Amino acid sequence: MTIIKAKLEQTWRWFGTYDTISLTDIRQTGATGIVTALHHLPIGSIWPVHEIMKRKNEIEQSGLTWSVVESVPVHEDIKRQIGKFQSYIDNYKQTILNLGKCGIHTICYNFMPVLDWTRTDLEYITADGSTALRFEEVAFAAFDLFILRRPGAEEDYLPGVIDEAKVFAEGLGGDRLEALTKTILAGLPGSEEGYTFTEFQEMLQSYHGISADDLKNNLYHFIREVTPVAVEAGVRLAIHPDDPPFSLFGLPRVVSTEPDAKALIEAYDSPNNGLTLCTGSYGARPENDLPGMTMRLGHRINFIHLRNVQIENGRTFHESDHLEGSVDMSGVMRALVNEQQHRIDTGRTDVTIPMRPDHGHKMLYDLKKDTFPGYSLIGRLRGLAEIRGLEMGIRKNITSLNGPK
Repeated sequence: MTIIKAKLEQTWRWFGTYDTISLTDIRQTGATGIVTALHHLPIGSIWPVHEIMKRKNEIEQSGLTWSVVESVPVHEDIKRQIGKFQSYIDNYKQTILNLGKCGIHTICYNFMPVLDWTRTDLEYITADGSTALRFEEVAFAAFDLFILRRPGAEEDYLPGVIDEAKVFAEGLGGDRLEALTKTILAGLPGSEEGYTFTEFQEMLQSYHGISADDLKNNLYHFIREVTPVAVEAGVRLAIHPDDPPFSLFGLPRVVSTEPDAKALIEAYDSPNNGLTLCTGSYGARPENDLPGMTMRLGHRINFIHLRNVQIENGRTFHESDHLEGSVDMSGVMRALVNEQQHRIDTGRTDVTIPMRPDHGHKMLYDLKKDTFPGYSLIGRLRGLAEIRGLEMGIRKNITSLNGPK
């Protein structure tokens, strides 16, 4: 067996004109690909070719490549199958075609209802003084039970969590209450939407009666509609898992486990219907075996987010350094390198899989800089360097075990 020289494509998430980190900065990290979206366009609208090309040309003028779209948001009507959902699906199809025409061939998207990725603390202080993102079950339950006062919420938490949440809520002053509410409802970077308190209550109510099976069926309908168009356009779809990978506010979440991912790729059998392997999202659920999932589902992994989480207890976790935490990152990387080798051995053309360091601690001079939560410059640079070294070490080890090329 000849060990291939190709590596995972190193990419970097960039939020365009909203981002305080420039394309020039990104080029100095060693990343070659950009992961971005047209955040200024309304959700559900068609992305025009001229808008796509404007962003693509801006990236290429900086010596980089627009490698992945993250995300083309899925309209809430599609998830609920109400209103103009079919028109929004048709718009999504045209956007896929337009992206393909412009030479952009990977689309990351998600199917999380109402809220995108969710945290309760954006400035959790770690042992070395850097700050990380954290999801604390008690804080979340306090908001759900005693601030939002969602009907039936008590059924979703263990008695001990409810007791702690009550104490937590009673200790919230004005500033802490406002910060927690904003953190949960205002939307984090890359989120599809942020909500006022009233808007959020209305959105939750709009999902009343929609079960996990209903949401799965709506997702599979969407996949069966758009994947043939993706095949025509030469575009690889890559669904992002739920973050966190469990129900929030009683809403079903249906891309949280290996069986969820397996059922999804079986809903339409095509390499263009694929996955985003987000080790941090799947990794926040202890039963998810990330190296095993990477090995078993690798043939459908079209995009990779590498980050780590430290599970503290129950559903509480914080984002750890990339090579430390609850996820076996070296096992994941070995499985990815083996998958890449398998692709070249079997004649697949999608050998260079795009990967980005997902999130990063806020550290050093970034502690005094205005950056998006989770998207600091130095923290991600450290993560990319660590991942790059891990990949190189594993490749060299495999090469030595198999003898000289």
